[in-house]
Amino acid sequence: MTLPPPPGPYGAQPPGGGEPQWGGPPPQGPGAPPPFGQPGPWPPQQWGAPPPSNNGGKAKWILGGIAITLAIALAVVITVLVVRPAGGDRQQSDTANGASEFASANDTGPANIITEDPTCEAWLKIARDMDSSVPEWNKLDYGVPASDWTSEQRSAFEKQSTTLTDTIPRVANLAKQTPHRVMRELYGQFNAYSQAVIDSIPTYTTSDREIVAAANQFSSALNRVCDALYYRAAQQTAPAILPPAPPTEIQQASRDDSPVPQRFLRSTDSNCDSWKSVIERFNKETEAWRGIASNISAMEWTSEQRSVMDAVGPVMDTYANDIEHLGRESGNPIWEDFAVLAAQYMRAYVQAIPQYTVNISYMASQSTRLSNAINWACKVVA
Repeated sequence: MTLPPPPGPYGAQPPGGGEPQWGGPPPQGPGAPPPFGQPGPWPPQQWGAPPPSNNGGKAKWILGGIAITLAIALAVVITVLVVRPAGGDRQQSDTANGASEFASANDTGPANIITEDPTCEAWLKIARDMDSSVPEWNKLDYGVPASDWTSEQRSAFEKQSTTLTDTIPRVANLAKQTPHRVMRELYGQFNAYSQAVIDSIPTYTTSDREIVAAANQFSSALNRVCDALYYRAAQQTAPAILPPAPPTEIQQASRDDSPVPQRFLRSTDSNCDSWKSVIERFNKETEAWRGIASNISAMEWTSEQRSVMDAVGPVMDTYANDIEHLGRESGNPIWEDFAVLAAQYMRAYVQAIPQYTVNISYMASQSTRLSNAINWACKVVA
């Protein structure tokens, strides 16, 4: 088996196994081996509602249904100013007039695989602090409404609210420092949905678990960006795929100093139905692939496993094309960036299949986590 990179600031990569499955995200703090988890099996995916509890264990990699765990509160000092890329002079003027505090202010290209980012290590520190602040959060049943909470559950939710609130200013700094627009947007949506979790707690109902799920999945997507970067899956695969087309629109950082941006989906969107259909079809067509453990390198595949892996590549390419198309047709620049990013990570995974090594699993994982985040954002407004 090809060995992963040596240990670094995020810790050593386990030799395989134990990766959260295709259901929900892993515990959002560093409860799993650092940096944010490890590769492992690919069990069945589904679109259904999340289980009522994560049972305090490892979550699952499903495009849709998830065991909801710790929702990371992330903040971004960003508001919504949509600028069409064709207006180059106008965009430069907007940047000069106030968005220059963001390192990503001049990032006007397409969302693409992240091969470096100076904020990943700081993000891990925040994730660890979050996890240690409310360790019982991962054991809660998020389908229980506030009216039925025990004193222990109420205490955990209240502590989580405080922790999320305290975390916002720390992550606002990360949003300013990342040189990537899509990372800034990810931080922003973590913050937006985590703020919604905070707001929901006083009158928490069963349906609010969908807000928790969205916040959770956005932080998982960011986790996997940093995993793929640290274990060099991103660097190894990104050069082998074509860059995406330029964005239809660009969501630019503005001068508003609010630490909580708007959620990228604020009302029912018909595009959500199409997104669900694409994911359900993908789930059905990749069932055999999900039965192969991701901690087995290409050199160790049986002839049957190799046949399955070869066959799944075109399915994944079609899926990547479909989700990118839906993102570009959404009329929502943040959705478009997220869809393009998820598509690129999946394409990178596909091209690496012939020489697959364990670290490459982070590419598919990032794609599915981000697709999950969009899924749950759709459920919030359904």
